[in-house]
Order: sequence, then C-alpha cells, then structure tokens
Amino acid sequence: MSPAQSVDPRILALAAKLTEGSAASVPILLLSLRDLLRSAASEGEALQRIREDCYGYGLVQYCVLVLKQDYSRVDGGWTTAAALAHVLSQCCVGLDPKMDAEDFHSKLLPSAALNMLVLGRRIQARCVRSVKEEESGALLRSFRLVMDSLCWLFSGHVQLVELVFGQEHFLQLLMTDDVESGTAVMSVLQAVLRANSSVLRQAPEETLHSILDELVYKLSATSNPVTGSSATRSLLQMVESSPRVLQIVATRYKGLRSLLSKQWTGKGFGRELSRLLDVLHSSSYQQEELQRLHRAACVLQAVWRGFQTRRRIRRLPGAVTSLQRSFRAKRDQEVKQLQRRKEEEALRERLRLQRLRAMRAFREKQLTLLEVVHAAQMDKHLQETQETSALIIQKRWRGCRDRRRFLLRRQSLKRYKAAVTIQRAALRFLKKRRRIRESLSPWKKPQDVSDEDRTRLQQKVAARLQLHPAQQMSLEDSKELHGKVQERLGQFLLSRKRQQRADGRREALLAQINTDLSMLMGAPSLRDATEKDVTVFTSRSVPVAHKAKQSHSTMLKRSRWPWWKRLSDEFVGDDDAFRGDLPDPEHGIIFIAGSKHP
Repeated sequence: MSPAQSVDPRILALAAKLTEGSAASVPILLLSLRDLLRSAASEGEALQRIREDCYGYGLVQYCVLVLKQDYSRVDGGWTTAAALAHVLSQCCVGLDPKMDAEDFHSKLLPSAALNMLVLGRRIQARCVRSVKEEESGALLRSFRLVMDSLCWLFSGHVQLVELVFGQEHFLQLLMTDDVESGTAVMSVLQAVLRANSSVLRQAPEETLHSILDELVYKLSATSNPVTGSSATRSLLQMVESSPRVLQIVATRYKGLRSLLSKQWTGKGFGRELSRLLDVLHSSSYQQEELQRLHRAACVLQAVWRGFQTRRRIRRLPGAVTSLQRSFRAKRDQEVKQLQRRKEEEALRERLRLQRLRAMRAFREKQLTLLEVVHAAQMDKHLQETQETSALIIQKRWRGCRDRRRFLLRRQSLKRYKAAVTIQRAALRFLKKRRRIRESLSPWKKPQDVSDEDRTRLQQKVAARLQLHPAQQMSLEDSKELHGKVQERLGQFLLSRKRQQRADGRREALLAQINTDLSMLMGAPSLRDATEKDVTVFTSRSVPVAHKAKQSHSTMLKRSRWPWWKRLSDEFVGDDDAFRGDLPDPEHGIIFIAGSKHP
C-alpha cells in the first residue's frame, strides 16, 4: 500500500479545499478537523495517524497561522477562534513527528503557545469592553476554552511551561479587574506550577515580582471571595513550590499575614488560607535568624568603618589642602553664576523697556487714527470699541460660569444616580422579604365575596339540604351523645395537661443540659481553677438566670432584624430586650446549673 493510499481521504480533501479556498473560509474549513479527531478518539493508533497526517500535510501549521488573524468578520467570530485553538491543542498533544522534529519542538510549539496567549488577550479585551450580557457570556466561554487549550498544550509538552510563564502577554492577562477572566488566568498559573514547579527557580526576579505584586494586589484591593480564593491558592502553590519565592514574599510583603487574617478569614476557603498563614509564620522564624546575622554584620561593618575613619584622620593634613582647593573652585563657580544671573536680569529689563516703547508707539498710532476720524463718527467708533470689549468680557465670564455649573451638576447627578440605585436595591430587598413573610404566614386575608357569589352559594346549600335532610334524634339519644362528648372532652383536657407538663419538664431538662455544657466548655482547666470558678458552678441565683434568659432573648430578637438594621455595630440595650416578670418556680429554675426538678 502506498503512502498516499494510507492517508485518510478526508484529510486529502480538506487539504485540497484549503489550497483552493479563500482566506476568509480557511478557519471554517479547519474546524472540520474537530470531527476527524472526535471520530478517532476511541482508537489510539488511528488518532495518532490522523495527527501525523495533519502535520505532514501542513494543517497544523495552518491552524497556528490562522490564530493570528482578526475574527471579528469571520463566521462564528471569536467562538470559531477558540474552537480552532482547542483543535490545535488536540493535534499537538501526543504528536511526536519523525521528520522535522526539531522544527516542531523549537518553532511550531512556541508559536502555537504565543498565538494562544495573544488570542486570549484579544478576547479578554473585548469581554471587558462588551456591554451586552449575551455577547459578554459568549466571549467569556471562548476565553475559558482558549485558556484550557493552552493548559492542555503545555501539559503535553512541558518545555513550553517556561515560555508561557516568562511571556509578557501572560502577565498582562493576569493584570485585569474582571473576576471571571482573572480567575481563569490564575487557574492557568496553577496549572503551570503543577506541570513544572522548577520554573520558579529559573524565572528572573522581575517576573516573579510582577506576578507576586499582582496576586497581593488582588488580595488587598478586592473583596470578591472567588478572586480571593484563586489568588490565595496561586500564592500558596508558589510559596510551597520554591523557597526562593517564600523568601521574596517574607521580605517584600511584611503586612501580608495581618491582611490575610483580617480581610479573608471566614470567606469560605479557610483551609488554603490557614495553610498559607502557617507557611508565612514559619518563614518569620527564618527572618529572625536573618536579622540576627544582619546585626552581626552591622557590628563588623561598624568596627571596619571606625578603623577606616581613624586612618583617614591620620591623613587629614593632606585632605585640608584638597578641601581648600575645592572650596576656592566652588567660590569661583558661584561668582560666575552670580554674574550670569545679573546679565540675564539686565536682558529682561531691556526687553521690558522695548515692550513699553512698542506699546507707547501703538497708543500714539491709535491717537493719530482717532484724529483722522471725523468728529461725528467718534462716538460711534468708541461705542463699537466698548461693545466689542464688553462682548469679550461677557464671553469669558459666561464660559467660566457654565464650566463651574457643569462640574456642580455632574457631582449632583452622580449622587442622584447613586441614591436611586441604593433605593432600588433596598425596595427590591424589602419586597422580597415581604413576599417571603406572606408565603410563610399561615393567616390569609379573607377575600370579599360578591352578591352574585353569595346568592349562588346559598342556592347550593339549599339544594344540598333538600337532597340530604338532617336525621331526627330523640331526647334520650341526644343526652347520651352529649354525655359521651363531655366524657371524651374531659379525657382530652386531662391528657393535654399531662402532656404540657411533660413537655415543660423535657424543655427544662434540655435547657439545664445546654447550660451545663456551655459552662463546662468555657470552664478553665483544673490546674488554673480558682474558688471563684467553683462558685460559678454552684450558684442558685434566680436573677442571674433571668439575666441570661433576657440576653438570649435579645440575641434572638437581633437575629430577626433586617439587614439594613444590622449594618451598625450597636447592640440592643436593656430597654429593647424582651421584658417580663421573674420566672415562676416551675420554669424559672431551668437556667440554673446543678438544680433539681421539684
């Protein structure tokens, strides 16, 4: 079988179409490679053969070149570009050509990674600038697909990790305020470190500083938990992968530990945050050792400088001569500067006199022209001159006034828009809470019945009574039925009272157990216990229990407050708490530790 016959005919047909088709149709034609790769995905040998044939016939090279063009006028837009990047990564991963292997590894793969980074920057810029939600969602999906394709590419070819990490395009992708795209780029950074963590030891210090500055900036400038979680994971992976990065973080960002513990504690990613804090805490001990060595070096330097100073003092007579020489040179230079300054002032004075003479000549010329003007036209000429001057003054004043008013209006308009936004959000929240409260309320307001509905219901009731008349009972049967009802009602009331007493004892026992548990959990160890702690466990004070009950009720009341009322740090006082009389002997003892039921 010849080599031409062993090639898949679909690849040959696609190569023929590419040679004959136009430049705009090339990306659409190359997307047919996706179906070829998908059809051979289950067969390893067939998939490898298709990859080699695509590289042999130049289809992979076509994909690398096509990624550079602008897809704003191509069918499918940037979605087509993202799909081509995915196809290119599938063709390159697992491909090891026997011919032109050096060109493949040294030229084609770096070009593919670089073009994917450039394509990601273009899509990210359009995603940030887009206003429509649908367009922004489509661009974000395309950007994530390009980043996944890039991760897949350098995970199959590890030599590309250093290239991607050191590229300026990768740093510019990371420096964005958009949450979704920034999270995707930080996931690429994590994939880079997982693929080859030794890149941190080989990377230049400026690149590490730029990436660490951006991660620390995201942790300090944003409050979004998604961005904070991704930045924390990336920073943790970097400091765990390289002691060099840990040393840079410890020396360059001294307030990072307090920032992380204050701003990001309790935001949903406490495991990674605690690990990062532990790593930074361990590095602080190394910093103390470095400081000790630094102090020792300072002592050595002080001794050496003292020795140098004493030797310099012995050579002082020779230094005095040089000092005098330099002083005289500096004095001559100051005299020259003073002379030059006087010459410049004289020149400015001559220029001022020349301007005055020119102004005087111009005024004399104006007077000469006024003498030429007829006396009857003099008032008209003066009036025109005054009107022109007044118009110029009014124009300047109105321009200044309108600019000032525009600045004031812009500030007031901005405040008005902010107030409208806050009011709209508050009204929406109150409406939502009111709807939830109405849905959970068991009581429903009775609806008014119209006269027609009332008449129709009365007719139905009358028809029902005619079809099913009530049965007549004798007086003895009625008395017997009444006695049975009274007997059952008495049994029910007796059993309900017993049940209520049992429920009260059960609640009292649970409250006593909860109180004992809270006191035991907050109790000090036996080694640190004092007599005051012992009296706490033996107290029988009813006012103390009542105060505890009031505090618990106050906390429950505050938990039911709306969100806008809980924004302030103030707490409800004693006047706002649930008030009542002292508890009765049966239920008032439930909060006293160590008591027994009566």
